[in-house]
Amino acid sequence: MSPFLHYFRAQWAPSVPRELMAGAVATFALIPEVIAFSFVAGVDPSVGLFASFVISIVIAFAGGRPAMVSAAAGSVALVAAPLVQAHGLQYLLAAGLLAGAMQILFGWLRLGVLLRFVSGSVRTGFVNALAILIFAAQLPHLVGANGATWAMLSLGLVVIYGLPRISTAIPSPLICILVLTGAAHALDLPLKTVADLGHLPDSLPSWALPDVPLSWRTLQLIALPALAIAMVGLLESLMTASVVDEQTDTPSAKNRECSGLGLANIAASCFGGIAGCGMIGQSVSNVRYGGRGRLSTLFAGAFLLGLMVLLKPWVAQVPVVALVAIMVMVSASTLDWGSARALLKHPKLSSLVMLATVVVTIATHNLAAGVAVGVLLSGVFFMFKMSRLLQVQRSGDAELVYAVRGQLFFASADLLVDAFDVREIEGRPVRIDMAQAHLWDITAVQALAKVCARLRKHGSAVQVTGLNAQSQALAARLDLRLDGV
Repeated sequence: MSPFLHYFRAQWAPSVPRELMAGAVATFALIPEVIAFSFVAGVDPSVGLFASFVISIVIAFAGGRPAMVSAAAGSVALVAAPLVQAHGLQYLLAAGLLAGAMQILFGWLRLGVLLRFVSGSVRTGFVNALAILIFAAQLPHLVGANGATWAMLSLGLVVIYGLPRISTAIPSPLICILVLTGAAHALDLPLKTVADLGHLPDSLPSWALPDVPLSWRTLQLIALPALAIAMVGLLESLMTASVVDEQTDTPSAKNRECSGLGLANIAASCFGGIAGCGMIGQSVSNVRYGGRGRLSTLFAGAFLLGLMVLLKPWVAQVPVVALVAIMVMVSASTLDWGSARALLKHPKLSSLVMLATVVVTIATHNLAAGVAVGVLLSGVFFMFKMSRLLQVQRSGDAELVYAVRGQLFFASADLLVDAFDVREIEGRPVRIDMAQAHLWDITAVQALAKVCARLRKHGSAVQVTGLNAQSQALAARLDLRLDGV
């Protein structure tokens, strides 16, 4: 096999038929969400659909995670909505350009490694919250619906879950769309269709720079929204890439994904589309039905444009309930059902982090906010546990020896200070053995220096021994003298 063919099969199309069909499923899963998110952002549905087409095409070539679907997403729409309401679409497009440039910079600075600081509990909470939000997004289509809608939803779920027991040659969601569309047309059922969701594109997107004045005032208006779009988009894309990594047992280039998303958002903004990011529900759907390479992502974008422009009359007749059935399936497959049982087995603090991530995400409808709270709690709980590991043991009589064991940093510094009671020492010489300890920050060095000064003030000769080279270098850099070192 030639190197080019090997690369093509590994990165683009391990199986061309499966890639195309998986991409088609992802496309149909995109349509209702993109249109709904466009309304959230306060823009015409065609803005979100054009953006999704452009982002999918660019990210297929420039992204770092094969088989991941990126498009106009809800988290970015929530951030973008206030800017659109206050200043209009053109300023949103300008913010998208700036956000894309920021994301490229983040990729060049190799900030994709920041995902390492997201714990497993936060990732589980992220996935569960997303599954709940995906399901909740379908409820407006079902609340108060007529009997025909519920009957067709039941039929759609039967097809989606029942057909794979017979054959997996064609993804069951595609069959669901065909069956429900045919049945609705043949029986003339009173069902809401895709055409009822909003205006669909009727032409190809055209390239143009945002129509905003090139001034300092414009930069002031778009800077903070652009930063928010950049950070939210990167966070959701990197989390989505991590989920796809786990599902496919393959690694991804996180830094390349950052830069690739930036390029995609710049291109989308130049073609009149809203900025976007990774779509975990559609990515899970893509992988679930065989997508493993970049071809599925590329085809999802190309097929979306074809459906919206070339096949618009047919797509407009697809019942919304068929798309709802697909998203219900995506929600069920995204949810980590085992995490409920794990709540009783995992440490309480880890379970609390997971639940906090879910609750905050659902309460704010903002995945970034939930992850931010989860990461913050994980950090606080980790530092609490690390600080509890610090031990100070006293021995000796004529000369007191204090053996310090553990990690000394800002969260454990006070424990070190409190371990020395000058009233009990009564001026006797003291040796502080630091052979099994490490100083990590300024607070740690200052705490040790404070102990030495306090003992010296009360008449004790102090000697610090066993301090490792890194800790000594930190103390020297801070110009703090530790007696006896």
